[in-house]
Amino acid sequence: MKRIKYVSTLLILFFAVAINAQTSKEKKIINDADNAKEVLIKADEGLQGFFDDSAGYVLFPNVGKGGFIIGASSGNGVVYENGIKVGMADLKKLNIGFQAGGQAIIEVIFFETKADLRDFKEGNFSFAAEASAVAVKSGLAFNAKYKDGVAVFALPKAGLMADASVGGQKFGYDPF
Repeated sequence: MKRIKYVSTLLILFFAVAINAQTSKEKKIINDADNAKEVLIKADEGLQGFFDDSAGYVLFPNVGKGGFIIGASSGNGVVYENGIKVGMADLKKLNIGFQAGGQAIIEVIFFETKADLRDFKEGNFSFAAEASAVAVKSGLAFNAKYKDGVAVFALPKAGLMADASVGGQKFGYDPF
């Protein structure tokens, strides 16, 4: 009887760890997101207030954008609720219009309320076509405000592109 309990306990522990384990790709994205948060705050200390006071946020440490007339963006990120990692996210965008070049950016989307975050997690979230991100520059975040429950910031990492829109992005969410 003791042996059955022992084996049962080990199996439950094994499955609990296996369910919560992240892939190596997810671990890299999480590590990149942690580093990106530090880079964002260093670039604009005003973002600390958003990180501290938002209901949650999704941080995309490596969003690639590129195009010539037809453009696309994609990236993977980490979703946080009350500062705690709760899942992974992905973004995709396809658009047509004036644009040229390629760029790598850090993008963070802050959610003002739990309802706004819940909409994101349930897949009921997208930007209006004309939405754009606030470019991270020292001091700008102190005056930034939420619009329709979200605030979006972007920090270019490399490249040059004549397009700063985030409108039309589609998101996916996978809880841990």
